[in-house]
Amino acid sequence: MNNLIKAMFFCAALICMQSAFCQIAVVVGAKSDISTLTTDQVSSVFLGKSDKFPNGNTALPLDQASGSAIRGTFYDKVTGKSEAQVKSAWSRLVFSGKGTPPKEVSSSAEVKKLVSSNPNTIGYIEKSAVDSSVKVVLTSE
Repeated sequence: MNNLIKAMFFCAALICMQSAFCQIAVVVGAKSDISTLTTDQVSSVFLGKSDKFPNGNTALPLDQASGSAIRGTFYDKVTGKSEAQVKSAWSRLVFSGKGTPPKEVSSSAEVKKLVSSNPNTIGYIEKSAVDSSVKVVLTSE
């Protein structure tokens, strides 16, 4: 039993270390007019404070799977909020009729597929997953 507890703590520590060193790239489609965004602009879109890009086009944010390391790291580094705080904020917005949370997707590959097919879509992926189908508008380390 004692070894099981130690193994669980070891696994939890590895997950925390992975998220601490995960480099995030906020991406749009390669053909998008958007070339760069500030942390505040990205945070506003993903927290429901704004639904527009600086050029006036509607921003369609994509979230990674709930509970994933990349999602937790993204919200921590870009918004300064935990995933639980973000869920709470979205619950209030949805209840008041003032917003719809970002569409949730299962992987970085799905984010790349969707952002490359719609210039108004924005998402986040591991920096190591960036390829020519997307344009990086913000990085967070």
